Amino acid sequence: MRAPDDNIRSTAVDVLERLRARRPRIHCITNAVAQAFTANLLLAAGAIPSMTISPEEVADFVIGADALLVNLGTLEDSRRAAIGIAVDTANEKNVPWMIDPVFIDRSPTRAVFAQALIRLRPYAVRLNYDEFTAIAGAEGTIEAISHFARDTGTVIALTGEVDAIADGKRTVRIANGHPWMSKITAMGCAGSAVVAACLAVESDPWLAVAAGQVIVGVAGEVAAEHARGPGSLAVAILDALNDLDRATLLARAKVT
Repeated sequence: MRAPDDNIRSTAVDVLERLRARRPRIHCITNAVAQAFTANLLLAAGAIPSMTISPEEVADFVIGADALLVNLGTLEDSRRAAIGIAVDTANEKNVPWMIDPVFIDRSPTRAVFAQALIRLRPYAVRLNYDEFTAIAGAEGTIEAISHFARDTGTVIALTGEVDAIADGKRTVRIANGHPWMSKITAMGCAGSAVVAACLAVESDPWLAVAAGQVIVGVAGEVAAEHARGPGSLAVAILDALNDLDRATLLARAKVT
């Protein structure tokens, strides 16, 4: 039997190969700042992005998508309306979907909205420590995220210097990435889109989320070796993700 860390490594390789072979369509309701970078990162991973937030057409885009990302970064009325339609459509059509509840720690209204969305059973929620505390009312320990995942029936990906991923039964820590990644606008939002793409090609949400975190983190590390700072890293990570191969993923994945 393979150890859990070996299972994550091999799954990350398999998922990346499936992304390139299947080219899943990922519909992203994301914030205005993140759209272009998110689309480019998805393309580099092998997926096909779409971004409409029009309430009149978003259902059609979700029906034609292989996964849906809901990002709360800019939450004006049009996006809020589109999110409601998109999530209802995804649940009706069994389209995998996930939430990136950006800035819920700064807006109680936004936190309430995110809690309502989580009750609709997304496949995954990807968030940082402050956002987790705002939505769960607890510090971001392994025990707390496992408990929250079990109660909500979703995978929780807690991002930070070391990412923690839990589904209520299984947990894993992933230590890939580079500090410059936190200095690039939309890097986290785009990373969530890559995780959504992984949900489109991997039926086990916990494995899909872990694979996505490894893929983005390793690409960031490789890119940093060729970059001079955050500005050049933003370009280099697209190249690194596009060129990422089996040997690099297996050798560099930091999974415990």
